[in-house]
Formats: sequence, C-alpha cells, structure tokens
Amino acid sequence: MKELVCIVCPRGCRLKVDEENGYAVTGNTCPRGAEYGRNEIYSPTRVLTSTVRISGALYPRCPVKTDKAVPKALLLEIMRVLNSVSLASPVKAGTVVLENVDGNGANVIVTKDL
Repeated sequence: MKELVCIVCPRGCRLKVDEENGYAVTGNTCPRGAEYGRNEIYSPTRVLTSTVRISGALYPRCPVKTDKAVPKALLLEIMRVLNSVSLASPVKAGTVVLENVDGNGANVIVTKDL
C-alpha cells in the first residue's frame, strides 16, 4: 500500500493505492484523484522545466519546458541533452528547442520571449 498526496486540485487528498488489488485508490474525493493515484504508482510522469544557454539576449539562460508530461525515469537523460543546447537570440515563446525528446511526442519549448 502506497500513500500519496494528490496534486490534481488544491484539496490535497491523502490517497492510498493498493498495488496488490489492481491499483485500487482510496481517499480521493473526485475521479481525477483516483486516476492520478494509479498513474503516479504505475507510470509516474512530470513536466520538465529548466533553462538552456542563450547568446545575444539580456539574460544568459532561456527558460524551457516540455509541452507535455514525460516519464519520470527519463528526466535526468533529458537534462543531460538540454545541457548541450545553446540558442541564439531572438527566440519566441513556444519555439520548439528539441522535438520528440522522450520518444512519445513530447517537445521541449521556449517559455519566454528573449
């Protein structure tokens, strides 16, 4: 039995996920909490936020993020790839920096005009 705090809404329900009984979730007050609990145990994902180098801009780093959640197990590898990325100013928010970074269609995009 794993215990989690649901982050889907501000309520913060304390979930219990029973891995031995088909990932049954208790403690949730809405269906989204049950889905979150199952996914968090079975296949955790995160939206990755970071920065990359940029030249010719006011700041030396440009904020980026994945445009959808990626498997948690891939976060360090994606960060290693981002460490080698360097952009040149100007860049617009929404510009794709890396395509299909996780092999499932997630892109790394710029989040601020620089």
